[in-house]
Amino acid sequence: MKKILLVAAREFVATVSTKAFIIGLLIMPVMIGVSILIFPRLLNPRNFKAQGEVAIIDPSGRAIGDIRTAFSPERVTERREAQVRQVLNQAPPEVKQLATSQASPQMAAAMASATASSDLRLIERPPTADVQKEKSWLLEPTEVRRLALVVVHDNAVRSEDGKTYGSYDTYVPSNIDDRAMNEIQAAMQEALVNARTRESGLDRAKIESIVRVERGKSITVTKDSERSTIRGINGILPIFFVILMFMGVMTGGQSLLTSTVEEKSSRVMEVLLSALSPMELLAGKIIGQFGVSMIVLGLYIGIGLALLLSFALFGLINPWLVPYLGIFFVLSYLTYGSLMVSVGAVVNDMREAQSLMMPLMLVLTFPFWVWFPMSQNPNSAFSTIMSFIPPINSFAMLIRLTSTSPPPWWQVWASIGVGLFGVVAALWFASKIFKIGLLMYGKPPNFATLVRWARQA
Repeated sequence: MKKILLVAAREFVATVSTKAFIIGLLIMPVMIGVSILIFPRLLNPRNFKAQGEVAIIDPSGRAIGDIRTAFSPERVTERREAQVRQVLNQAPPEVKQLATSQASPQMAAAMASATASSDLRLIERPPTADVQKEKSWLLEPTEVRRLALVVVHDNAVRSEDGKTYGSYDTYVPSNIDDRAMNEIQAAMQEALVNARTRESGLDRAKIESIVRVERGKSITVTKDSERSTIRGINGILPIFFVILMFMGVMTGGQSLLTSTVEEKSSRVMEVLLSALSPMELLAGKIIGQFGVSMIVLGLYIGIGLALLLSFALFGLINPWLVPYLGIFFVLSYLTYGSLMVSVGAVVNDMREAQSLMMPLMLVLTFPFWVWFPMSQNPNSAFSTIMSFIPPINSFAMLIRLTSTSPPPWWQVWASIGVGLFGVVAALWFASKIFKIGLLMYGKPPNFATLVRWARQA
């Protein structure tokens, strides 16, 4: 046991003390921090202002008054504020409280920037203006930017048959910003709806109050507790946990493969085997790289939990997901890590390892192909079957656990049992291959040869 721990410590220190590992470990938190700090500023609405001239041709003259009102700076600001309120109404109470809290200056600044005013200057053209001639107005060089020419249809306000209404056509230059176009479309939609309701003798405010239904509170009920149902978070949780598992497994597994190949090609393996048995060396390498993987996984779990706690959103996820993530990660790491170290033991360089790694990588990346249908229908026959097929059962069960309809507890622990069986099988296979392949050189074996070695050893 002492020799195993010495090998494990050597593997751990040799990996975590390299610059490549430190840079790789920190690059993701740095990217997340850069995204949080820089991207919002690059996309900040305060950096964009819908500014320029919009020409209007209203042949019927029935909508021009409402168009003037809709394009006024006051109405633009009111529409943006309404959009912010609509988004907040769809958010969970915790997020809504955070957004409206005076103790959150960043959120307040973001809301203020979202309601920044615009400067759209309306140019009214005569009802009989020639549209073809007016199009050239868009391309004339001028100091004030010309954004669009809007031509309202004759029946946009008053329907000929009482059912079908016309709309409007928008002519724009080639370099118009989509955000400016959205502002123009929102104003035109409001203006035409106001004109139609007035023409029909209806009260738009009353109609909107009748048809407006705020989204009701959704609560997920389990045998043990109740918690808020957050569709957005529930949608990204499965893929987030799959990515965490993949990163942890790949970090340790790739290091196992690389270090084994390097030690074998440099003949260091022969020196190690003079003092250790193959099984002691195998166990030490797996344990050492397991510690490396736990550092990576622990760091990202800590970042995720810190973000949830900082935004007072920790109660939106089931706390049991964290220990389940740890359990399924251990099962996945031991399974895939054993297979990767066995591949490293039978090849002479990384180029030769590619052919043997391809099937393993296809299996390892398979959850990324099926996570969406499984998260949408976690209790389907396909999802249930995938939960009991090693080595993908750990990923499949984790996807189901993070979905909106988690499986019953007996299926979870049955999947863990199947995972343990897969770990035993993978370790048995790796021990056979590792013992034979360490001191073999020359042409690398294929998968069929590895199976024959395992049966004969």
